[in-house]
Amino acid sequence: MAIKVIAQRREVKLGKNPGKKFVMRPDLYSPIQEKKVFAEASTHSGIPAGVIKAAWDAAGEVIRTWATEGHSVPLPGLGTMRFSVRSKAVENLEDVKTGLISTRRIIFTPNVDVKDELKNTSIQITCLDEDGNVLKRVTSGDSGEIEDPENGGSNENQNGSNENQNENGGGSNGGGSGSLTPSNGGDNGGNSGGNGGGNAGGETGDNN
Repeated sequence: MAIKVIAQRREVKLGKNPGKKFVMRPDLYSPIQEKKVFAEASTHSGIPAGVIKAAWDAAGEVIRTWATEGHSVPLPGLGTMRFSVRSKAVENLEDVKTGLISTRRIIFTPNVDVKDELKNTSIQITCLDEDGNVLKRVTSGDSGEIEDPENGGSNENQNGSNENQNENGGGSNGGGSGSLTPSNGGDNGGNSGGNGGGNAGGETGDNN
């Protein structure tokens, strides 16, 4: 198994070094239907799919309730999930108000097994020209470093003035190479973020 990535050459007009560059983006995956997940789990466990679904629905309700109460909730076999916010930092008490919050966030922290699975999975890159013709295929030789969502960037809780700077990283044409190249907070935008991103930078306001 491998993670598939597309690197397509396109004209990049934003950033410090505009010009034609190969911009990475994840290859499109077809979504798996929920019922197929339960059917597969049933095959592996011997438990009827209906029972698994009922248990999963109940667990999901508990997770949502506890997460909105401020808990970091375990997702068995996967990791933990918690809610947070991205906000602007201010110096004066009188300036603290709800308007400082720019986004509400869901933070998933994978467990060691999930991290190891990702680290040991190869990344296959297909290079395309502007017209979509295949130029070559390569297997990434990256270190396999996994981004830590709890410590995603160097600017966390320090420079609140950048909370809206390319927060989602990716551009209007896909961008998001950082989603398949786990390294640091700046990778969310990739090198150019598909004509519209940039370096997402750190987690500028992850206030718990």
